[in-house]
Order: sequence, then structure tokens, then C-alpha cells
Amino acid sequence: MKYLNEDVLKQLSEIFSAMTNDVNVALFTKEEPCETCEETKGFMTELVEASPKLKLVHYDINKDSELAEEYGVKMTPSLVLLDQENQYRRIKFNGIPSGHEINSFISSVIAVSGKGQKLPDEIKDRLSKIEKPVNIKVFVTLGCPHCPGAVEKAHLLALENENIVSDMIEAQTFYDLSEEYNVSSVPKIVVNDKFEFVGNQPFEVFLEEIEKAIV
Repeated sequence: MKYLNEDVLKQLSEIFSAMTNDVNVALFTKEEPCETCEETKGFMTELVEASPKLKLVHYDINKDSELAEEYGVKMTPSLVLLDQENQYRRIKFNGIPSGHEINSFISSVIAVSGKGQKLPDEIKDRLSKIEKPVNIKVFVTLGCPHCPGAVEKAHLLALENENIVSDMIEAQTFYDLSEEYNVSSVPKIVVNDKFEFVGNQPFEVFLEEIEKAIV
């Protein structure tokens, strides 16, 4: 089965030409049961063909459990973005990044390559004061047009501060987790498992919840 046609790959190639450095994508799957593991593997195998600066490495969450633990991978399929030196940049995509989420994947890859959006000085200043661990979960669905913006913001915050980890979670793939966090609309953002808000909100809203979470 073909996931991306030649026209799409050509468009992706043009977009990825903005990349400054290589980005390594670690894909974690497992043997059955895993409803979307093979689909994600096929999709990503085709997607990385769009740029010589994109590298895909495939791991098994059980056989490569130490590495999965190092990256905080707890579910499959999961994609971990690593920089050119194979350093974990605290960004994960849990679930296939297709549909609208291909946009957040593209922007995050470009950011990890060193060519991402520059954050305003005020935001960077507030981020520099965050010295405690922060986890941001962004629940999305692939048909949600507003979700990629929220994912992109969370990932940019993680790139800027080494204490922040950002996880995109595809709500339908991980239905049980969505139930646990009472996800009824997306994007739903959960900070440190206790502070939450809905929608593609400005950076200031993300920071307000983060600052509450670390008090």
C-alpha cells in the first residue's frame, strides 16, 4: 500500500529543504497487538524519502526497552525526534502523524533541525525560569485542523527548555488514555497530569498552566 503519492513527496521535499541539520526519527513499535504500528512504519518509511536529512530507525519497545525508557516511550507506535547528534530533544509523537498532524510533524522536524520558529523574548525569559520537570500532553485527532498548532507550541517549549517534555497523543489510537484524561474535545492539553485547557491557545496560556504546575 502506498501512503504518499509523488506529488505529496515533492511538496514535502520542498518544505524539508528548509532543514539546517539532519534529524533522526526513532520509531518504536511492537508485535501484535498494535493496531497502527505497521501503518505508521509504512507511512514513515515513505515520508523520510522526502529528504536526505531525515533518517528513520526502527525499534521494538520490548526488545529495546532500555532505550524506550531513556526516551520515556510507554506506548506504541511512538516517534521520537533526535537531533543530528542523536540527542533526544524531548519531543514525541504517539500515534501516526498523518492527516492534519503531518503539519505538526513537519514543523517539529524543521525546528529540531535548527530552523524553527523563534520564540518572543518575553516567552523565552519566562521559560528560562522553569527549573522543575514539566510534561505536556497534547491530545489530538487526525481530522482536527486546530490541533497541529497546539502540538507545535508544546514542542517548541520543550525544545527551548530541557526540563520540559512534550507528547502528542492521538486520542483515538490511545482511547483508554483519552478516557483516563476525560478527553471530550481536542486539542486538549494536560500539564503535569493536573492542569488542563482546551484549544490552540497562545504561548502565554501554556506558560500560565506550566507555572501553576511547578509551584
